[in-house]
Amino acid sequence: MTFWTRTAGVAALLLAATGCTAETTGAAGPQEPAAAGGAALTAVDSLTVKGRAPKTGYDRDKFGTAWADTDSNGCDTRDDILKRDLKDVQFSDGDCSVKRGTLAPDPYTDKDVTFIRGGRSEVDIDHLVALSDAWQKGAGKWDASKRIALANDPLNLLAVDASRNRSKGDGDTATWLPPHKAYRCTYVARQVAVKKKYELWVTDAEKAAMKKVLATCPGQKLPTGGTPTRAPSRFHAD
Repeated sequence: MTFWTRTAGVAALLLAATGCTAETTGAAGPQEPAAAGGAALTAVDSLTVKGRAPKTGYDRDKFGTAWADTDSNGCDTRDDILKRDLKDVQFSDGDCSVKRGTLAPDPYTDKDVTFIRGGRSEVDIDHLVALSDAWQKGAGKWDASKRIALANDPLNLLAVDASRNRSKGDGDTATWLPPHKAYRCTYVARQVAVKKKYELWVTDAEKAAMKKVLATCPGQKLPTGGTPTRAPSRFHAD
């Protein structure tokens, strides 16, 4: 199934008391990828464990121009994710450029956040697996096509509160988790899914942290889908 919606569709977060159940489509929160890949906790053991490689040579430009339209739907990736995750979306022109909307709620804080295009945005698009983290755990050896795909894959992208996203930096599960504890199982499951899909490795500490979170929600499913792991050949990176 596709994760791009051409309308201001939204989805509900159906959380149990622990907040560690998989999300399904609804009408009050970010739409999540389909959770049909088996148990996320089990999937952690399929990830390769290695030490963190040096950050030497990392540059955002190595992952291509920001928000490239790799799915060729005519809208850039940032607007696609805003349309997917915000409520009450308004467009400045057509149905691509999102002018305003509401993150209701923000998955990292459980508070409503308003997005208004222009100026200092209160909503960022987070790479759940940060690009710098990916660089140090395999992506530094990839070709540009795979790096561009990771940077624009909706499986790895989420609209969130800007301040929380910026406090995260390039942290992995061992060093940063959302302050909204009810979202942590979903968050970690998404990171596991992305690392498994792109064959990125994890550190010992990261694996232990993933298992610690997911052990509290052993029924948490592994999200699947997103876009292919190779971007179309027309896209290039420095």
